[in-house]
Amino acid sequence: MRKNFYLIIISFCLSSCYTYQVKKPVDPVADNKQNSKKNTALANNASEQMKSSIAESQGQSSQPTPVPINVQEKLAPNKKFKIDVDGKSYKIIVDKWESDSLVAHPISNPKKILKFHKNQINGEKIAEKRFSQPIADIITVTAYVGIGVAIWSLLK
Repeated sequence: MRKNFYLIIISFCLSSCYTYQVKKPVDPVADNKQNSKKNTALANNASEQMKSSIAESQGQSSQPTPVPINVQEKLAPNKKFKIDVDGKSYKIIVDKWESDSLVAHPISNPKKILKFHKNQINGEKIAEKRFSQPIADIITVTAYVGIGVAIWSLLK
């Protein structure tokens, strides 16, 4: 029983509520579809407008335009990120931008300085360190269950 209790305590100490999450870009095609549906609902009597808006939304969905990714805007100074550079993954803290080069240091080694050109960084795999509410909820529930089991075992 004590081994299991110590194992639970150690697992709580090693777990974190912060995870690296990739921001999903806003899809303008989906926004246009929602706006066209609202507009057609308001103008029920104009069937020609509805047919033309449906044709436009179908035409837009068949030819999605890729959204350009600006790496310099995504990587803000003094924040933690996980980036992919030339197939290798780095967990960094961004220091600053020097023209087209990113100056950063690894989270584990603040004395080491890393420099990357903005073209080397894969913009689609930039993940920012954020608070994860589901993980926090899981940790909270398991802590309450552990406390309940501990109290139950002491009373028995």
